[in-house]
Amino acid sequence: MKHPPGILGSSPLRRDGLEKVTGAARYLDDLPAEGTWVGATVRSRHPHARIVSLRFDRTKAPADAVFVHAGDIDGVNGLQILDDRWPILASKEVHYVGEAVALVAAPTAEDALRAAAAVEVEYEQRPAVLDWEEAARNEPLYELALDEGRCEAILEAAANGDDGLILVEGEYFTGAQEHLYLETQAMLAEWVDGRLAVTGSMQCPYYVKNALQHVFSLGEDAVQVVGRYMGGAFGGKEDYPSLLAAHAALLARAARRPVRIVYDRHEDIVATTKRHPSHTRIRSAVKKDGTLVAARVDFDLDGGAYLGLSPVVLSRGILHATGPYRVPNVRIRGRVLRTDTPPSGAFRGFGAPQSQFAWERHMDRIGRRLGIDPLTLRRRNVLHPGDRLPTGQLMDASCGAAAALEEAARRGDFLRRWKKAEEDRRRDEPLGRGNRPVATGVGLSLAFHGAGFTGLGEHRMRSPVTVRLTAEGRLEILCAATEMGQGAVTVLPMLAADAAGLRIDDVLIHEPDTDVVPDSGPTVASRTTMVVGATAARAAHELVQRIVQWKEEQMGEAALRVEDSRLLGPGGEIGDFRELAREYLAAGQPDAVTVHNEPPPWQRFDEDSYHGSAYPTYSYQAQVIEVEVDTDTLQVRPTRAVAAAEVGKVLHEVQCRGQVEGGLLQAVGWALWEEMKRKDGQLLNDRMTTYIVPTFLDAPEMEVHLIEEPWEGPPHGAKGVGELPMDGPASAVCAAIENAVGIALDSIPATPERLLDHHIEAAQGGRR
Repeated sequence: MKHPPGILGSSPLRRDGLEKVTGAARYLDDLPAEGTWVGATVRSRHPHARIVSLRFDRTKAPADAVFVHAGDIDGVNGLQILDDRWPILASKEVHYVGEAVALVAAPTAEDALRAAAAVEVEYEQRPAVLDWEEAARNEPLYELALDEGRCEAILEAAANGDDGLILVEGEYFTGAQEHLYLETQAMLAEWVDGRLAVTGSMQCPYYVKNALQHVFSLGEDAVQVVGRYMGGAFGGKEDYPSLLAAHAALLARAARRPVRIVYDRHEDIVATTKRHPSHTRIRSAVKKDGTLVAARVDFDLDGGAYLGLSPVVLSRGILHATGPYRVPNVRIRGRVLRTDTPPSGAFRGFGAPQSQFAWERHMDRIGRRLGIDPLTLRRRNVLHPGDRLPTGQLMDASCGAAAALEEAARRGDFLRRWKKAEEDRRRDEPLGRGNRPVATGVGLSLAFHGAGFTGLGEHRMRSPVTVRLTAEGRLEILCAATEMGQGAVTVLPMLAADAAGLRIDDVLIHEPDTDVVPDSGPTVASRTTMVVGATAARAAHELVQRIVQWKEEQMGEAALRVEDSRLLGPGGEIGDFRELAREYLAAGQPDAVTVHNEPPPWQRFDEDSYHGSAYPTYSYQAQVIEVEVDTDTLQVRPTRAVAAAEVGKVLHEVQCRGQVEGGLLQAVGWALWEEMKRKDGQLLNDRMTTYIVPTFLDAPEMEVHLIEEPWEGPPHGAKGVGELPMDGPASAVCAAIENAVGIALDSIPATPERLLDHHIEAAQGGRR
């Protein structure tokens, strides 16, 4: 079957674009409110305390308000993610500021706030675990290990100066990060004849459905979940919406009417999950020419009060812990530590940005120690086809690490600019002499990202996608993939149309409604295009082929085909596809095809030893980032960013570039400005006025170059791109600062205060 010209690789208008930019799109808070009550949450003010008493003073509340506490949960008081120990409502103790203790609902938002104020909670404060040192002394929530080769023996030899090896050690920290999606968390629940219907802003409708079944002990047919328009997510609407849905459902059951909960920005920042803070210690053995020989990596994540998604975040983190480089001997240890802070959760990159920040900064440390420039050091160690990862996975011909590195370095004129900045800095040292009011520097980093679920996740799910005919003769994709701004509602129809020989206007996509669509998996892990899109394409192709074959039988003629939504035969055009499809439906033929994802049969992964192919393929991105540093205030301003992203196959060029630009800026914000400050467990900057994120005025000039090294699998060799741009830029920012002013920062964000502290400590002979 020939493909219509110009679908893949082109940039058709976004399906949801016009409605979103004109304001016509209806998000959850835009839905009609008649008969719907408003829910509110009563939250802990303490990081750790025993609940002595909980009372609802009805004399202070609106007469018809409802009140719900843990004792009203007659099913399971636990949020089912990887375990169910995260309470839906705290019952005996609270373990973070903002933990939900009780719920109220009333006819209006004002009444709901009055009802919440009528809830009286008496606490007995208890000691709280709030820092790395204390957390590390306690039992971790989760641990993982990966070993390959003779790591410890080689490190010991390097420590003794044997075999011409050099030992390089470093310690690195990253902080929490707020998602700050435009639309806050929002959910609406209603019970009708014992059946629960939930609508909201979420990435994973079936996660929400499964969690609700668990809490309320309901059968599969008793819960419906519908994903609405979503104003951003970045991972923040993967896990938390299940908790919010349970809250809305509890209130709706108590009120006997629909209840909607929409957080304001303050509540959203205080209560929801964040990016895991990380602490990484690296000991590495290298040859004098910079060749990596062995590395011991101890990678700790702050998981917060409950386990949540932390085990799989840790998993991806350790699998990316030595970056896209050859490291033949490794010993990697990962831990999730427990603190009395909000549970950490999914965030774009999912552990890989934290571990690769540490590794890239460590590469720069090695280069400084050996007197090797950053580009040369990376060239000597970068992965090529035929090399192996620490898990033993063999890199295939689509390994684009070197291609991304060279393209970014060339386009960014890295080596010349880096050497010039080095000369300028050495000439003007020490810092603060006032010779240069503004110092300029440039940094380079390289990162990779495994596409799809880790290990055997895709093999277990075998995610189904259904494609069916509509009454008007168009194809409709039924899948659980959600649109959070990444462009799925445009790219999935593109892939289906390409596979079926149709114009893109002849392919629709149904909203993610669990009563209608199959469980094709969550919209996470950079898997939507590569897994769901490829499966939708196969289903569309199969359905159209069935229609064509039926027509061939009707006509008694072979070799019919569909091109550009036209039915063609040996003698030319026979008719329009929609007419053919309606004729097929009128004949009572099957109107739908369901197919399952088929992961590569060669992919094997041992989840005990962590050896094998953790992902079927990887995408790669290198970036060169330039900064200006005020030598008096140590304020940093990014001025230019050149990114080279190897994404397998570009399907929608504009959206692909947008992903790279957006992720790059988000990573720069994490590197420079985004800091979650807590005192005694209380978040101090819980407003958009105090939690600083980059605006357009802060963004550097961005230049994106896309590289295609298709892998062997569908769709057309495309790889995941959504998370990749988050993985590497933060370390490039720190490298640029070091190039400009000589401060080798090992923790982010690179605020002026942190830079000054680091500079003073280094000058006094402390850490470098």
